[in-house]
Amino acid sequence: MQCYVLSFKQEGLADFRGSETGSDEICSQSGNAHKAKNLRRGVIDVQKFIRKGERGFVVFAGDVTPIEVMCHLPAVCEEKDIPYCYVPSKEELGTALDVKRTVCCVLVKESDDYKEHYDECFKQVKSLPPPI
Repeated sequence: MQCYVLSFKQEGLADFRGSETGSDEICSQSGNAHKAKNLRRGVIDVQKFIRKGERGFVVFAGDVTPIEVMCHLPAVCEEKDIPYCYVPSKEELGTALDVKRTVCCVLVKESDDYKEHYDECFKQVKSLPPPI
């Protein structure tokens, strides 16, 4: 099973690195996405906007308890053909988004402000093997 570690840079970027390969890097320009209102965070918002047809990629926290809160969302993402990945901690995900609270899941939407970076991240998330 692959585990993704969240690291931070000064520019407000969050890099998700695959610990098995070391070269797989799933980037999320979360600081800019958060400021540009191109980010949906939390189980209710992510589910609502995925079902309304919004596109992007989803990042889930791996330490959500109880897991029943969000265990249906990967199936919804697969149904709508939306790529997703996991990070180990909801605290790290919240910190990457520059919020004081923890975040269970995030839908990162496409924007013209960071299109080039988003496309790279989207391809990397899409190329990950499915979680076991």
